[in-house]
Amino acid sequence: MAFVPGTPKSTGTQQPSRAAPGTPDLAGAAHVWWWQPPQRVVPDDLALLGTDEFHRALTLLAERDVAAFVHTRAGARRALSELLLVAPQSIELGRRRCPGCGDLGHGPPVIEHPEVPWAISMSRTAGCGVFALGEGHAIGVDVEAVRPMRQPSLYDSVLTDNERAHLVSLPPGPARDAGFHRVWTRKEAVVKAAGLGLVGTALNQLETWPARHGPVRVLHTHSGRTTVWSVQDLRLDDRVAAAIARPPGGAPPGPVHIHSVLGPPDEADGPDTERSRPS
Repeated sequence: MAFVPGTPKSTGTQQPSRAAPGTPDLAGAAHVWWWQPPQRVVPDDLALLGTDEFHRALTLLAERDVAAFVHTRAGARRALSELLLVAPQSIELGRRRCPGCGDLGHGPPVIEHPEVPWAISMSRTAGCGVFALGEGHAIGVDVEAVRPMRQPSLYDSVLTDNERAHLVSLPPGPARDAGFHRVWTRKEAVVKAAGLGLVGTALNQLETWPARHGPVRVLHTHSGRTTVWSVQDLRLDDRVAAAIARPPGGAPPGPVHIHSVLGPPDEADGPDTERSRPS
């Protein structure tokens, strides 16, 4: 039997809410912010980071990678401050323990303060950073710059038979490159939502149904446990592919609200997406 993450067990009694006072009700919706990261570290971004994040930034070698990491973490706090109406400096981010090994060093990100019933996920690639949040305990987002696929040998290690057949049916060049990155971002969004990352996941067994427009139902299995995810493509910029994964719950997930910090108005691949820009 597949397990739906974030579905609470019924106890027969209503549990009091632990959410911070004034926490807005997302009503089943997800919110996604995206931006073009700077090439150099912005001091105002750096001032928002916690100690662990600052130390992690020091391990990155290329300045643009440091700038993208710092801007993504700062951007997450600014996005949360918009919804919670608090100062971004007051928001603390941390990590959950890895569901696979229990390590705190590489578990999924969480909001430690203020206490809110939301899950978060972050991703960055060349020219684009993304932050996503939704209700519950799990969400995953991934973004990848679309590049020419020069190593078709990857197909065998990361694609299912159905995915490989779909890509081969596409004309070589930009269409096939975009198709591969569509598959890849769907996969990575799922493994990030599951909290396990790429390590320990048989990617060539993770079917993402690339011929279907989203949302699609994807099953993720790890150590004999199968979880179910609703996966949807995000239209952010022609130069990137992006996807979001959420638990389906008892009803179809709510809309995805996309906030463009820099760039044109955006939309997700689905009828329940609303465009918006932060004021």
